[in-house]
Amino acid sequence: MGRYVRTRALLPVLLVGCVAADPDQGRPRSLRAGVGACSPIDSMSVPEVTRGGLDAGPHSVIWGGVRFWYCVAGTDGEDRLPVVFLHGGPGEGSQHVPVLTGPAVETALQMVYFDQRGSGRSERPWTREYGIDVLVEDVENLRLALGVEQIVVMGHSFGGLLALEYAAAYPARVSNVVTVSGLSDIPATQRSVCQRLARLDPEAYARAMRDPLPGGLCNSFAAYSGEEADRFARASMYPDPRTGELVDSVDRVDGLRNTGELSRALFAIPDIFEYRFDGHDRLTMPVLVVAGREDHQVGVAPQEALARELPNATLVILEDAGHFPHVDDASGFAEALTSFLASGGGGQ
Repeated sequence: MGRYVRTRALLPVLLVGCVAADPDQGRPRSLRAGVGACSPIDSMSVPEVTRGGLDAGPHSVIWGGVRFWYCVAGTDGEDRLPVVFLHGGPGEGSQHVPVLTGPAVETALQMVYFDQRGSGRSERPWTREYGIDVLVEDVENLRLALGVEQIVVMGHSFGGLLALEYAAAYPARVSNVVTVSGLSDIPATQRSVCQRLARLDPEAYARAMRDPLPGGLCNSFAAYSGEEADRFARASMYPDPRTGELVDSVDRVDGLRNTGELSRALFAIPDIFEYRFDGHDRLTMPVLVVAGREDHQVGVAPQEALARELPNATLVILEDAGHFPHVDDASGFAEALTSFLASGGGGQ
């Protein structure tokens, strides 16, 4: 069972990633050198020289014939494990996180922002290998490239699924897991989306039921098309439209975009719509489940169920935040994350 449930009201900090106090004020130089190292995303490129490690700034590493990009920022220290951030999408890239959430977390944590294959600044594999097991091995190869025995693994949305699967595959390499609006049970998420759809628009719900997903699941993807589908998705993710505008403004920098290749490959996997994470018993390390109360993309109920089913989980719900709680309420998210890591072990 989860240890406790904590809720926090949304603070008016939506622009925290754009205007922030000087994080270096009063900090020893050794701890501030990496703060903000990944936030000038518009001027950052993939280094031509391959190098791993945990030096602040962007890195370029190659395995399996794919060149990967990651960036290190924040405060290092002998008693502090790196927090590896796995973005969602699938295929979104990590670019919005150091800009919009970094200022709130990097003064206390060492962050590693990792672009998955075919996403952000990492290459699209010529083999088009995108299976979940391949993505899990990419995370392990990243850990090896960082040169550390353990990491804190944190995933947003689809990245939450990837964080859970990595921790189940390599439990000895993970000190803590953090899911942020994490996907863990696709049928439960579809039910949550469709229950809301039935309340808001019965005609759209009827369309979704006429074209069910495998297993007879309501198909929310068939409810709308074109601009209507985009409006419904954005309303499901962003209770405050300004959050979506902020995320989009960062994602557009340097021509970055979600190509859809990773999503198409994953959704072509047989039985993907029946996916449920089933490695709960292997996650004996502390797990933090962060949900936004107004997240209608994954749904709160599936995240509450995940926290109940894990042996050592803490659930934090940020009130008025949506699918991007780390942007909607960056300070509340940072407080929950740093408090959890400080009290939950893992060298933090």
